[in-house]
Amino acid sequence: MSKSLFTTSALVALLCAAPALAQAPDALAVHKRALVLDSHADIPADFGQGAHDAANDGDTQVDLPKLERGQVDAAVLAVFTPQGPRTPEGYAKARAETDAKLAAIKAVAQRYPDRAQLALSAADVEAAAKAGRRALIVGFLNAYPFGPSLDPIDQYYAAGVRTFGFVHAGNNDYADSSRPSGQPKVEWNGLSPLGKAAVPKLNRLGVIIDVSQLTPDGVSQVLALSKAPVIASHSGVKGVIDAPRNLSDAELDAIKAKDGVVQIVAFSSYLVKPGPDYVAAVAAVRQRYGLPAAFVRAADGTETLPEDKRKPYHDESVALYPKASVKDLVDSIDYAVKRIGVDHVGIASDFNHGGGVVGWSNEGEAANVTAELVRRGYSEADIDKLWGGNFLRVFRQVETVGAALRKHPAAAE
Repeated sequence: MSKSLFTTSALVALLCAAPALAQAPDALAVHKRALVLDSHADIPADFGQGAHDAANDGDTQVDLPKLERGQVDAAVLAVFTPQGPRTPEGYAKARAETDAKLAAIKAVAQRYPDRAQLALSAADVEAAAKAGRRALIVGFLNAYPFGPSLDPIDQYYAAGVRTFGFVHAGNNDYADSSRPSGQPKVEWNGLSPLGKAAVPKLNRLGVIIDVSQLTPDGVSQVLALSKAPVIASHSGVKGVIDAPRNLSDAELDAIKAKDGVVQIVAFSSYLVKPGPDYVAAVAAVRQRYGLPAAFVRAADGTETLPEDKRKPYHDESVALYPKASVKDLVDSIDYAVKRIGVDHVGIASDFNHGGGVVGWSNEGEAANVTAELVRRGYSEADIDKLWGGNFLRVFRQVETVGAALRKHPAAAE
């Protein structure tokens, strides 16, 4: 369903799915005209299979029916594997998982070419939206499966990866994580020598570098080394919630100075503060799973559990945290916009990995975010920038820098 063919039945469906829009009818028109892009969402391990086939309106937060219902034109789907042992066996197992997820994302466009398109460029995203197809951008998060090698970067780029995040919850051979999860807090003082070598390689290929989840030193080093703007694909702001994964004002300013974009994430624990009983409740859950009670953030320790216990532990821990709302999400967007300007802020869900707030619990409810932005007085032009325009600007700049570096390799030195 293209933007230009937004039907009466679709309008009714949106109004039923998102009652808040009834108070802001203009928001529907604004949402319809915007190029709506979610810059980070995860996929289940069995994505594309059985009940999790992308054409099913199923129990995941991202599938084709929900993207269509929410008028979400594009989504960065993450090829992500959690941290594991840094051994040849650990790397091999993680690499197999990342390969399977990459294949599953690509298969959606192959299986449903009338509804989805693999987007390898900013122009592909715009063309897909114009044709009424969902643009699927392949992102990559956590270089752990690559072990101590840069070679997989070229292979994954050739296979379609267009954004690259160095770390998740745990240090790896490329960089330190802002959430080392039981590891030493500082291993590399930011990027490792391998991570530093990855930056010019990514620039040359035309891959968008994603600084989410890096330490402040890692963020600073990426910004100093990169010839192109960067994104933080799913981050919050420390000025609202002082969490290790959130970005400080200094980091926001530095990303702006690089002409980059900070994509504010719809993840409750990075948007609102916990209740007074939260720490004790999480400690009790952790003890039941045999984890040290001292870690209080929902995701800490997940990677040290046996695989069959990771999801139950994660789900129980996340459920204890108070649920944020679309209003809370836009509060953080407001903070970032006031700090670094509307040209440097975007929107992300982190669906299928803890993301989702009341009012935007899956892609089908994306228009509720637009409604709140309209209510706050954001112009249509600014809403278009926040949803997809700023991300696509960076995408185009990264492509331009990559082309120049490939033509003149010495410029990368």
